[in-house]
Amino acid sequence: MKLKFAMSRALILGLLICIPAIAHHGSTAYDTTKVVAFKGVTVTKFLWASPHVIITFDAKDDQGTMKQWTAEAGTPQTLLLSGWSKAAVKVGDKLDVYLYQSKTGNPVGRLSKITLADGSDLKDSALGYKENP
Repeated sequence: MKLKFAMSRALILGLLICIPAIAHHGSTAYDTTKVVAFKGVTVTKFLWASPHVIITFDAKDDQGTMKQWTAEAGTPQTLLLSGWSKAAVKVGDKLDVYLYQSKTGNPVGRLSKITLADGSDLKDSALGYKENP
């Protein structure tokens, strides 16, 4: 009986510990109904690190004001499986960025894909690329 009780407690404790990790990896913070495209932007920062790869770039908004945008991608390990490498993007590179913008309207989003100067695409590992409906 004590063994069953101990195992039950361990299972419940394990589930409680996992809940924050599951909550962290949701996509509810982003508007996944439409892809926002930024053509010919210049990379200002590229961070190849866990838990997420980050690409930062400058882009003009509808009023012509330059804003710094940040696109979050998957982990380096999962991006490697999708054809990325640590050297795939460098500061100063020109590329097209497609992302799902934050629902808050802030200049951040979840990466959908990037198109490199040579025309090749690198897709994110989590949400993937989809055309606007």
